[in-house]
Parts: sequence; structure tokens; C-alpha cells
Amino acid sequence: MKLKHLFYILALLLVTVWLLVLFIATEEYGWKFYVIESVVTISIIYLVYFYRKVIKPLNSIAGGMDLLQAQDFSSRLSPVGQHEADHIVSIFNRMMNQLKEERLRLREQNHFLDLLISVSPMGVVILTLDERISMANKAALDFLEEGQEEDILDKTIDGLSGALAEELARIPKDTTVTIRLSDSRIYRCAHLSFIDRGFAHPFYLIESLTSEVMKAEKKAYEKVIRMIAHEVNNSVAGITSTLDTISDALQTMDNTEDICEVMKVCIERSYSMSKFITNFADVVKIPEPQLQEVHLNDRVEACKRFMEHICQDRHINLQMDLCEENPIVQMDTSLFEQVLINIIKNAAESIGNEGQIIIHTSNSPTMLEIGDTGKGISKDVEAKLFTPFFSTKPNGQGIGLIFIREVLMKHGYTFSLRTYPDGITRFRICF
Repeated sequence: MKLKHLFYILALLLVTVWLLVLFIATEEYGWKFYVIESVVTISIIYLVYFYRKVIKPLNSIAGGMDLLQAQDFSSRLSPVGQHEADHIVSIFNRMMNQLKEERLRLREQNHFLDLLISVSPMGVVILTLDERISMANKAALDFLEEGQEEDILDKTIDGLSGALAEELARIPKDTTVTIRLSDSRIYRCAHLSFIDRGFAHPFYLIESLTSEVMKAEKKAYEKVIRMIAHEVNNSVAGITSTLDTISDALQTMDNTEDICEVMKVCIERSYSMSKFITNFADVVKIPEPQLQEVHLNDRVEACKRFMEHICQDRHINLQMDLCEENPIVQMDTSLFEQVLINIIKNAAESIGNEGQIIIHTSNSPTMLEIGDTGKGISKDVEAKLFTPFFSTKPNGQGIGLIFIREVLMKHGYTFSLRTYPDGITRFRICF
């Protein structure tokens, strides 16, 4: 029960007593009546004074406590006419002003941070204390290949299906690493934490380095290739010209058949060397694609004869699983056919002999998938795919996947190459 209620009850009792004495007083009471009446009157005056000096200030302070408990920082206390209490009221009102301004400032800062995170090109994923996703911005959803934020809320990172999520789950806390995926994408990822209400909340920062790294790589290998191609081709041209002259001169002489045969081999090897370095030079001279609308299934069918020829000698079964819708896509048919033949060639070499290659198309999403039953790709190799001059073949030049990467990226397609748990290696191209 509040103090003001106790005061009201006590005042009511005194008034009642005063009225009873007034109504039942008679002549026989004499001076006793006036004494009782004076005591009651003085008590009422004292209660009024007590209310103004004690009860009213305490009641005002109690109202302030209620405002704090309700977090109503917009209301203020009124002065009560008592110096000490009014001083407390003034301090309380100033505190409420400061709390209101602080809350407003925090709301503005939080709103600004929310806007900043939502439009940031860096992916941000915030986790709860039990490592479940509580927030992910648009960039993070794109990097993780997820549709809506609601689809991944309350899930763990290792509960997501994407290749990037698998790598994120392996990052130790308070660590920053660079991740290169099998689809040539490169990310700098950090697994950090921030303090909120005394607890360390983990979060991930994901920064895409793909375009910057690829530009730097391309600039570096273009310069190297051009320099090597220039020097080798100039040298080869001079060597082959000299060898041709000597070979012609030897043919007019007797018993020089063996020497002429050696000269012929030398000339062929020189031309092979020139062709070898020209293949590298061609990678940096890929033309811009001339896009036109074509039916995806028709382009795959057009390459079937070339692909069957690649598979025939190795006894590989080439199976077509084309969707009925025959989706329309934008592509440069000449460049894309070279990409497709390169992918089939790589799949056939991975199988060796006696295997299967399955070409699958779909309309929703529009996608082309080439799967093979070859030896597969290890995690270590996945991280090195689509890097310049890397090859798993003994005599490989490391330019096949680079050519594929450059063409697909010029088209604006996304792609991936990895071995799945079912043992099938799939090259996926999304249009």
C-alpha cells in the first residue's frame, strides 16, 4: 500500500473522530470537549503539513520510479513546492532528458549501422551465442548463394549447403583467411566477435576479392606470356628459316638422307614450340562475346558430334538429359562451343577409359551441367582450379580452365567445378 493511501485513511479517521465528538458533545463534557476538539484540529493541521513535506514528495519520487520502470523518458515530474524535493525533481527531469537524448542517439546510430550493413558490399553474418544465424545482409546472401534471409535464420553455418559455407565453418575464431573456391571465386573471410551486454557474439565478415585478384593475375600472366611469345616466336622464326636453308642445301648433296631427316624433326619441333606458346598467347586475346539469343539445347546438340568423337576412343558413354522447355539464353555460340568441348575433353581425360558423361540442362534455374564418373577432384586441388598455369595433367599447360573461366566471365555466367558426395564431378554453368 502506498504512503498516500495510508495518509488518506488516517486523515479520514481523524475527521470522523472530530465529527463524532462534535455531534455527541453535551454540556456535561465542559472543557474536555474543547481539549479533544483542539487535539483533533492540531492533528489534522499536522497531517496536512506532513502530506506536503513528506507524502507528496515521496509520491512524486515513486511516480518517477514508475516512469523509469516503464522506460517512459518523455514524461517529466512536476515541482511539489518543497525545496529539497523540488531539487530532486529537477535532477530527475535532467536525467530523463539525457536518457531520452541518449536513446534517440542510439536509435539513430543503430539505424545508420543497419543501413550501412544492408548496402555494404562486404557480407556480414551475425550469430547467436549458440552459433546460429541471427542476421545476414544482402551481400552475404549472394556470397552464400541463399535466397532470403528468412531461409537461413536460426541455422548453423555448417548447416548451409554452399561451398563457401563449408569453408566458413572451418575458420577458427579470431582468424582471417583467404578462401579460393572451385568456381574461381576468391574471398577474404574473418571469424570475429563483438561484446553485447557482456557476452561475445560471433560474426563473419566476407569480402569478395575475385575481380581484384583476377585482374592482377591476368595483368601479370598477360605480360609474361606476351614477352615469352615475342621472344620464342622471333627465335623460332630465325631457327626454322636457317634449318630450311640448310635442309635445302643438304638435299643437293649425296648421302645426306639421315641428316635431312634430323633437320626435318628439328623444324617440326620448332613449329610445335611456336604453337605451344601461341596457345598461351591466345588466352589473353579472347575477343569480347557477340551475344545473341539461342536455344540452349540446340547448342548442346550442335556440339554432340565433336563430343562423341572425344568419347568414342575412350569407350565413354555420352548421355544427354536435356529439358523439354529448351530455354533461351544469351551467348556467343562460337566461344561457348569451344568452352563446352574443353569441358567434355577434361571430363574424358579424368575418366580415362570406361565411364560415363552426363549432360543435363534445366529451365528453372536455367543451367547446364556436365557430370562425369572420373577420379574426382580433391579439396586441395579444388582451391587451385582456374589459377594460371595450374594443371593436374603430366603434360598440361594449365590454360584450358583459364580459357573456360575467361569466356564464362565475359558472358556474365556463374559456374562451379567440384566433386559431390555421390562421386560425380559436375561442372555447372548458370545463365
